[in-house]
Amino acid sequence: MAIFKGAGVAIVTPMKEDMSINFEKLGELIEDQIAGKTDSIIICGTTGESSTMSHEEHIETIRYCVEKVAGRVPVIAGTGSNSTSEAIYLSKEAERVGSDGLLVVTPYYNKATQNGLYEHFRVIAEAVSIPIILYNVPGRTGCNLLPATTARLFNDIDNIVGIKEASGNVGQAAELMHLTEGKIDLYSGNDDIVVPLLSLGGSGVISVVSNIAPAFMHNMVASYLAGDVAKATKLQLDCIPLCGALFCEVNPIPVKAGLNLQGFQAGPPRLPLTEMEPQNQERLKAVMAEMGLL
Repeated sequence: MAIFKGAGVAIVTPMKEDMSINFEKLGELIEDQIAGKTDSIIICGTTGESSTMSHEEHIETIRYCVEKVAGRVPVIAGTGSNSTSEAIYLSKEAERVGSDGLLVVTPYYNKATQNGLYEHFRVIAEAVSIPIILYNVPGRTGCNLLPATTARLFNDIDNIVGIKEASGNVGQAAELMHLTEGKIDLYSGNDDIVVPLLSLGGSGVISVVSNIAPAFMHNMVASYLAGDVAKATKLQLDCIPLCGALFCEVNPIPVKAGLNLQGFQAGPPRLPLTEMEPQNQERLKAVMAEMGLL
């Protein structure tokens, strides 16, 4: 069984002006997401700026999310690291505080071999009992988890159940679905190619766009899964300008700007990320207004 089907949000972590985590505003965002029919909350991922969090902040943010969601939708915690021992620690802690599943990114910077990646994910999975979604995002990590390695992990390890595929390579996703006979839970990690991956047997998307348009993304995936491919395709194409604006600077700079435009007070990103450039913010504002998101 998939941890979820549909559109899960890779939720931002709101910050106060002093750069401490704003749990009150995070709670407001979580409630807005659930009201917008988001199918899962993915906490402390890339969009959640986990790479700038201390271990204590990381675990507390996951715990807060689990308690706030209170079982209404699955909570998936980002617990990856370039240090295998650190990823094991975070994964155990996320399980302890009640996460329904884990999102574990490929180790960045180290540039592990495919055998190294296999061993990294194997020992993490064996340290916990909850299901794991692998996270392949070579544009940020410098490391590509190849389909053969993913299929080997999926076939060998019971609680490795899915992958967030954010390579942008539809052919790579197709090869993986071939190797796993379509059984792995495939989630698009790119908001601009959700429908193409659903057409390969995907289960949904782990979405940045859902932060500012949860109902829109939910409806896109729900329409496809209900057999209305034409409606899903139209929504996908309608979303392309928004995807462009939300990724014209590195994520999560634009999506935090978008939430602030909506009045959610997501705050600034932590350094080394900075506020969105004024001309790009105007572009984002115009696209959001055109889509009725302001």
